[in-house]
Formats: sequence, C-alpha cells, structure tokens
Amino acid sequence: MQVTHIITGLNNGGAEAVLYRLCTNDTGATHTVISLMDMGKYGPMLEKAGITVHCLNMPQGRVTLSGLRKLYTLLKKAKPDAVQTWMYHADLIGGVIAKLAGVKKVFWNIRHSTLEAGKSKRSTIVIAKLCARLSKRVPTGIVCCADEALAVHAAIGYDKSKMTVIYNGYRLDQFNINTEAGNAVKQELDIAHVPLVLGLVGRFNPQKDHANLLNALALLKEKHKYFVCLLVGAGINPDNTELYEQLKSLGLLEHVHLLDQRSDIPAVMNALDVHVLSSTTEGFPNVVAEAMACGTPCVTTDVGDAGLIVGDTGWVVPPRNAEALADAIEQALLEKKNKPEAWQQRKQASRARIEENFSVEKMVEKYHRVWEHSDSI
Repeated sequence: MQVTHIITGLNNGGAEAVLYRLCTNDTGATHTVISLMDMGKYGPMLEKAGITVHCLNMPQGRVTLSGLRKLYTLLKKAKPDAVQTWMYHADLIGGVIAKLAGVKKVFWNIRHSTLEAGKSKRSTIVIAKLCARLSKRVPTGIVCCADEALAVHAAIGYDKSKMTVIYNGYRLDQFNINTEAGNAVKQELDIAHVPLVLGLVGRFNPQKDHANLLNALALLKEKHKYFVCLLVGAGINPDNTELYEQLKSLGLLEHVHLLDQRSDIPAVMNALDVHVLSSTTEGFPNVVAEAMACGTPCVTTDVGDAGLIVGDTGWVVPPRNAEALADAIEQALLEKKNKPEAWQQRKQASRARIEENFSVEKMVEKYHRVWEHSDSI
C-alpha cells in the first residue's frame, strides 16, 4: 500500500512525533511525507529511516502558487493509494489538492481538542470552520487523536459519520522501566538523596500553565520541604525571566531545576517519582503516556484525553486549581512514603495500562483499518 502524508511542518511537536512513529514502525505500507514548509526536526530523521520526504518550502502562514503546483505534481506522479493529512492547514490544502490530483482516498487528521478564542489562533479557528464545511465532500475519513477532539469538532460541524478516534501509540522498547537510566539522571543533577522527585516535560507555553504547577508546589512546600521538581522543555531555562521571577517570588528556587530541552526523555521519566501535567488544554498528551510507560505514576489536570490515559493509575484534578493539584501531589507523596507495596503496584499498573492500550503496534493497525476503509475501527 502506498500512503502519502501531507503535514504542515516537521518541527518538534506531538503530531510530527506521531507521524514519525507511524511511518517508521509500519511494515505494511510504503510511506512518503510531504511538508508544506521545510524539513524541520523530523525530516532528516525520516530520511535516515528510509522514508522519502518532499518539502514545499512555503513560508509559515502563507500559501504559494509554486508550492501548490509542486504538491499537485507530486501527488499526480505518485498516485498513492491513500493520502493522510495532518493538522488543519494540511487538511485543507492537502485534501483539496489531493482530490484535484485524482486521489480517491483522502483522510484528515485532527490533533486539537480546543477551539476557543484566546486559546487558539484566530486563523486556526477560521481554517477549522472552513474544514468543517468541506468535511462532507473532501475527506473519505477523519482521524481524531482524542475522544475530546472528536466531540469538539463534531460540535462545530465536522461530518461525525466520517470521524474515528485513533489514540497515539508509543515505542515501548524505548519508553520502559529503566532504574539505571533514572539513577544516572539523579546523579547528574545531584538529587539522588531527595525523597520525592517531581517533573513536568513540556515547552514553556501558556497552555501548559506552569504557573499553576508552581503555585501548587508553593502550597506543597508549606508541609513538605524535601522535594525537587524537574522542568524540561523548550524555553525552560534560567534565561526565562518570567519563569525565574515566579520561582523567586514563591521561594521555589531551591526546589525547581530548569533543564531546557533534553534528548534523554525516557531517562528523565525514570528519574521521576511522579510526572505532573498542569495544562489548561491538551489533545492527547504524549508526556503522560510516556511517563506511565516508564512506570511513573501521573498527576494530571482533566484536559483532553489525559484522564482516559491515566485511568485509575494516577490522579486527575480540575485545571487552573493549584489547591487540587497540590493535594493530589501530596496524596502521591504520602502513598510512596507510607505504602511502598501499594506504590509499586501503582507503578506496575501505569506501565501495564500503556502496554494494553497505547502501543505503536495498535496504532499502526488502526490506521490501516482506516486507510482500507473498514467499517470496524
């Protein structure tokens, strides 16, 4: 089966990571990737894995005639069995051009669970609503990354009869329980002696609501002084004056490590006792599943499908509620301290839930069912 993917760009992001895992773990199809922009982070990685990548080099937020012509020519020449688009701009542009090029099976991919003024860009909302109008005519099917994403988009007019949910899948040989790797990170950061290590992996962005987490940690500090929290992601460093001033004002400078981006996320997850997601909005948060795959229980706000991922293995609290977040973290701390057997069972249950529901093999299988237009997803 020949599948051509069209994606807005290939920079570091959740959709791009899922596309990479899908293409590099699927032996049942030949994949080609077309980026509306440039190679980004994942282009070279895809090429290294033997995946053909084409770039249209359109500027961010702009459409060029030369880019549209190149896309049409590539699709006309390749004659793929299916085109899978990723994210709104690619859904619209890739979907329409694929139809014009004579591709019979076109599948969109929705990666957002929130479309609200103030939370999403105005241009994003406009394009999503335009896609909703075209959803009855352009795509053969529509893949959503989360149950919440399906509900939100069906409510604005997407053709619900064409929509199905495929949860993200993970390489469980990479994200696994590895005590040695976790201990190495602790030694590196000189925190091996600390009884509770918390962490949040996520870029500095208002939607991640780091302020909510920091306020929760300030409350936790009033009762428990011996903990550290590792913050990992783009923009998470001492040069971030906004973040640094928040830490200083809350008296958390000694408790929080700002680690910026790291390439050893599985090791970081193994170094944590608890991963905390404090977001105001998410689709299908990869970091929650990645932490759980490493046997790390999670405290998360009730956003997107985070609660679905966690199930009964962790704690789910309302967003924008530092008191509830602090209380859940304290519950985790007390269980780890006072009920070691129950804590080990929780760690094992976290890993087992990802193995049973969110492996990359299950994701690949479900995409094939969609591309083959099966009635049973």
